[in-house]
Amino acid sequence: MKTTLFALIVLLATPFALKAQESFHKFAPLPYAYDALEPNIDKMTMEIHYDRHHRAYYNNFLTAIKGTELEKTPMEAIFGNIGSASPAIRNNGGGYWNHEMFWNCMKPNGGGAPTGKLGEAINSAFGSFDNFKKQFAEAGTKRFGSGWVWLVKGSDGKLFITSTANQDNPLMNTEEKRGTPIFCLDVWEHAYYLKYQNKRADYITAFWNVVNWDYVQKRFEGGK
Repeated sequence: MKTTLFALIVLLATPFALKAQESFHKFAPLPYAYDALEPNIDKMTMEIHYDRHHRAYYNNFLTAIKGTELEKTPMEAIFGNIGSASPAIRNNGGGYWNHEMFWNCMKPNGGGAPTGKLGEAINSAFGSFDNFKKQFAEAGTKRFGSGWVWLVKGSDGKLFITSTANQDNPLMNTEEKRGTPIFCLDVWEHAYYLKYQNKRADYITAFWNVVNWDYVQKRFEGGK
């Protein structure tokens, strides 16, 4: 009877234990439907990008950290010591985290110009919103190969633009220019090639129509 009762307790507890173990690093649902950003970002690209590329980075990251303390370590802390991590953790951890931020930087019926404190900070750092857009777009078009473009809040509170290769980001201790990323753009070919082919500049132009400035404002003010 005792053995049977113990086995029943273990059986009932197992799903909760697994859920607790897997809940620290989550794969968040896409904040909108695959076709919600049409015609700027097409449905097929969104579906492949999110459900294949992003999910693969997430799954490979979990495999890379399995059985280590990193299973319960915040991503920001992992990135702060990424120079000593394996390529699998660096590449897949970056791919997992970067994409999650990227999805939130966009929304249906987005675009326009930022207002409030964020708008003021952008004007102060770049002279105007138009100057910011120009510099950000240039960073994206000039990024050789695959990578990302970031708007970053430095330790002094000032904003700057930087670009990273592959799946790196400004939180990583391998980057020369570090800070808190508040806005990003994925310029890997898989983010735009089905619709825009090799015309990355056209993709960047369309991207401004779906920017979620509310989310960027929240990150600028210290939220997540």
